[in-house]
Amino acid sequence: MAMIEINNVSKWYGDFQVLRDCSTSVEKGEVVVICGPSGSGKSTLIKTVNALEPFQSGSIHVNGIDIGAPSINLPKLRSNVGMVFQHFELFPHLTIRDNLILAQMKVLKRTRDEAMERGLKLLDRVGLLSHADKFPMQLSGGQQQRVAIARALAMDPICMLFDEPTSALDPEMINEVLDVMVELAKSGMTMMVVTHEMGFARKVADKVVFMDAGEIVEQSPKEEFFSTPRSERAQAFLAKILNH
Repeated sequence: MAMIEINNVSKWYGDFQVLRDCSTSVEKGEVVVICGPSGSGKSTLIKTVNALEPFQSGSIHVNGIDIGAPSINLPKLRSNVGMVFQHFELFPHLTIRDNLILAQMKVLKRTRDEAMERGLKLLDRVGLLSHADKFPMQLSGGQQQRVAIARALAMDPICMLFDEPTSALDPEMINEVLDVMVELAKSGMTMMVVTHEMGFARKVADKVVFMDAGEIVEQSPKEEFFSTPRSERAQAFLAKILNH
């Protein structure tokens, strides 16, 4: 069984159908990049995986657990499925150190010392250990996003979801975040990434999923997607995005 299984998922906002019969999967240790034009349903799809967005039909399983089951333990699910958003979602009134330990103590019931040890180890991993006692507003956008990644990893997730993690960053800050994500992919983390960063996709993706108008139009190994995309929509998208 795949780590993430999405089968025939559809979702509506009122009369508007935002996801149409979407099916894909992510194997353990696989990196899957979801791309497509704005408004194609990419962010909505990834948010259904940890139940941030409900869906009306189909099924999603993460590590064998049915996300749509009425008995689902959402805090436990979300501690197992790390999520990094476009905007960093750090607590502005807490230091970086306290941002890293709060959820560990509340959800995983770690002692403060245990949470601190884990948090600082991961802060070091993303190259920001010297900033532990600063507040989020004292860091650049790229640094804040790296803290957000460290905070998600501190929960020891079985997989990571990234929803356009570099789209709110200045161009010079994008690479510092992508470098952390590349290192994470190389370490074997299962990852599902919504992004327009095609260089990142070419470097670390195992599979590319292309969406348009709420549908998964095609999905294929990255080499095949970039060399011979099958659909006209994907060909047009790549022609635009790779020419700039």
